[in-house]
Amino acid sequence: MSASTHTGSRPASTRGPREVSRLSVVIAMVFLVALAVYFLLPVYWLVVNATKTQSDLVTSNGFWFADWALWDNLKGLFTRDDGVFIRWVLNSVLYAGIGAAVGTLLAAMAGFALAKYRFRGREAIFSVILGGVLVPATALALPLFLLFAKASQTDTIWAVFLPSIVSPFGVYLSRIFAASAVPDEIIEAARIDGATERRIFFGIAARLMAPALVTIFLFQFIAIWNNFLLPRVMLNDAKLYPLTYGLFYWQTQISRDPQLQTLVIVGSLVSVVPLIVVFLSLQRFWQAGLAAGSVK
Repeated sequence: MSASTHTGSRPASTRGPREVSRLSVVIAMVFLVALAVYFLLPVYWLVVNATKTQSDLVTSNGFWFADWALWDNLKGLFTRDDGVFIRWVLNSVLYAGIGAAVGTLLAAMAGFALAKYRFRGREAIFSVILGGVLVPATALALPLFLLFAKASQTDTIWAVFLPSIVSPFGVYLSRIFAASAVPDEIIEAARIDGATERRIFFGIAARLMAPALVTIFLFQFIAIWNNFLLPRVMLNDAKLYPLTYGLFYWQTQISRDPQLQTLVIVGSLVSVVPLIVVFLSLQRFWQAGLAAGSVK
């Protein structure tokens, strides 16, 4: 009889933790919307002001549109100083694209070796790499400059490219992911079948580590693309500048040529587009890799 008396709806006091109140949902949504506005407001300002002429940029409201001049601004951007902006874009693609790819490969190999090979000093090496994650880039700028100056390689592509391919965080992430995603049994079975260590890494381990590799590549690409301090320390030739330092160079010339203010804003907007394209292009591989890893 007691069982029949408990039929019907549950009292409010017995609700599970999944049944959250409507007020909590509203507060969470308001907080997320506020965060979205906070992060998107600078992008909105950039889009609005990239469409203005130089006079409207000074006289109009910075958060509202005026006369549409985006196409003229883009034309002026790509033709200024014999198209040096295009050269800066290509330099950034070289530094960030190839640098991120090489850095990801090196980090993956180092992380796999630290996770799956047993050798003396392994943990000491990993501790040094972890220490490298904690060192700020500003502390390395002067030593790097002195090293490249000693080798007579300052003001060259290598002065920016070579330091960019080193990723202590990538090595750390590769080791953690390789230890959990690449079973030792698969490696041993491949060795019994006669596979070389190179074949094991590129044919088996790299595929299982795909989600981590995409993550490392994204982190590396964004970090190199936004890098400002290293090019400023290493480079003097304007033809070698990446986008970040090239736009800063124009910014310093605004007092002599006010038209550069518009070009800097439009150039900043253009410089964001490759980051969005790369993220959206790799996002599906990232999600697919995560799903495959969870099933395995």
